[in-house]
Amino acid sequence: MAWTASLRRTGACAKLAILIALCAATLFPIALTVTNAFMSEREISHHYGALADSGDTSADKDASAMPTKHVSIRWIPERATLEAFGDVLFNHAKFLTLFWNSVKLTAPIVLGQTVVGTLAAYAFAKLAWPGRDKLFFLYLLTMLMPFQVTLVPNYLVAQKLGMLPSYGAIIWPGVFAAFGVFLMRQFTAGILDVYLEAARIDGAGHFRSFVHIVLPLVKPGMTALMLLAFTDNWNMVEQPLLFIAEPFRQPLSIYLAQIAEGDQGVAFAASVLYMTPMVLLFLYGEDQFVEGIQRSGVKG
Repeated sequence: MAWTASLRRTGACAKLAILIALCAATLFPIALTVTNAFMSEREISHHYGALADSGDTSADKDASAMPTKHVSIRWIPERATLEAFGDVLFNHAKFLTLFWNSVKLTAPIVLGQTVVGTLAAYAFAKLAWPGRDKLFFLYLLTMLMPFQVTLVPNYLVAQKLGMLPSYGAIIWPGVFAAFGVFLMRQFTAGILDVYLEAARIDGAGHFRSFVHIVLPLVKPGMTALMLLAFTDNWNMVEQPLLFIAEPFRQPLSIYLAQIAEGDQGVAFAASVLYMTPMVLLFLYGEDQFVEGIQRSGVKG
């Protein structure tokens, strides 16, 4: 029995070591970005100057004759400074403009998807009507399709409705996304029917039952949906590239891929500012997010 217990402890230690290694690999680029954002431009150029040089792909240079340079990764700044953040906020006006463009796109989608998903979930989970399960199955088919498959139909519909080039072509498909309905339906289905039956006996209709019974019980699920919807739409790339042609109307996720050209310090600071809203929202609703995912039965 002693060797069995020892084997189990060894297995547990091995699993823990694997999880720690995976965690470290995931957090490595995030931690590096945050610490490097507080470096001065001189220090950034000293350690990452090879990245800027490698971007020169002019045809008149022989790549085989160019000297090989290595990037020196540094974790701790020699002298912490907010120089890069000030440069982003005050010398790159486009950053703030596109930041608010991201807010204008993401906020309506998150709020709309939460409202639509919660209402539709109540109808699919707690109301009996002909064809309910078949319609829910058809609705879920859109979630099973690759995202790129639905881009062209969405573009054609938006074009026919005269919504191009406007934010509505992105917002409305996001509001009625199938994932929000699926997540909230799984969560709402876990509410005991006796609560609603007791409300009906007391004379409450569907509206009062939904507001006073369902909504308080599904708040963790709504929090989980809002966080997931925010993360998904805050990082959108394909939709703005297809539906919005004007560069100054595109979200920050498009600009972030271009800001690093010749200015790595600004790129680090911009990346930190870009991910800050997601981190703050997750920290604020972490407990309800975990509860919502667990009770909905959705596996990450």
